[in-house]
Amino acid sequence: MKTVEFHTTTVLPASPEEVLAHLTDPNNYVGLSPLIVEVRDVRRGPGDVRFTAVERFALGPLRHDNLIEVALRLGDMIVSGDVVSPGGVRLDYVYRVSPASGGALVIDQYRLSAPFGLLWFAVAQAKKVQAARGRELVRRFTQGCSAQR
Repeated sequence: MKTVEFHTTTVLPASPEEVLAHLTDPNNYVGLSPLIVEVRDVRRGPGDVRFTAVERFALGPLRHDNLIEVALRLGDMIVSGDVVSPGGVRLDYVYRVSPASGGALVIDQYRLSAPFGLLWFAVAQAKKVQAARGRELVRRFTQGCSAQR
């Protein structure tokens, strides 16, 4: 399996603590990724949160709901985790949050592995999701909804 790494950087008009609180609540992932339409089975442990997310792929009138297992590991100014998706797609990610002028800087790093036949589709989808997540975080924090959709 081949692995591809990429990242984005976003500045948000909120404190790093507000951003971290938002990123550690599984319910906030609905709509944060344009593919995630539901979060279920949230399990909280010491230092991590695990949940099942429903990704919805649509092509015209056709749709496919993909169940993925997500883990969020909580660290000092970092949220890291992994996603296990059907078809052999694996995603490791890290959100690094730090103070910035007027708010917080978020570096969103991905490391994606997939079988040859799925790799470029998975990378294209992940990059779209990552860019949309940055825009959605800006929208949420600009509108003053510090930790709610």
